[in-house]
Amino acid sequence: MAPDCDVTAPDSLLDSLSACVQTLGIPQIQRHLFLCADQTVPKCCDKAESLIAWDYLKKRLKQLGLDQPTADRPTCIFRTKANCLRVCQKGPILLVYPDGVWYHSASPEVIEQIIQEHLLGDRIVEEYAFLTHPLPPVA
Repeated sequence: MAPDCDVTAPDSLLDSLSACVQTLGIPQIQRHLFLCADQTVPKCCDKAESLIAWDYLKKRLKQLGLDQPTADRPTCIFRTKANCLRVCQKGPILLVYPDGVWYHSASPEVIEQIIQEHLLGDRIVEEYAFLTHPLPPVA
């Protein structure tokens, strides 16, 4: 994945933000994944378990080339580590937007199933989905 944007001495704020947007491929994001991990106060699962899930998610998106746009696939999947998604049970919790699918028990094995079936196959993994609430269309 493209490195995080860390502009320390910008010529102009808008120029640096624009460069960051392009470097990260933000205009090409197709889906955005949020995973509760590295919690300040772990409630939904063990903190170490959540970090294993987070590391797996990052690694697999990169291995599959889903983390940045390419000539063959002009879209990408973004991921964000969330301290808490406020569903304090059966974690780690993984949320897929804009689909609005909330998954529980997101271990590396479950994350792999979500990647293969949901992200690549456009089929919700019903066994782990506990809510589907897509974002409303933009008017």
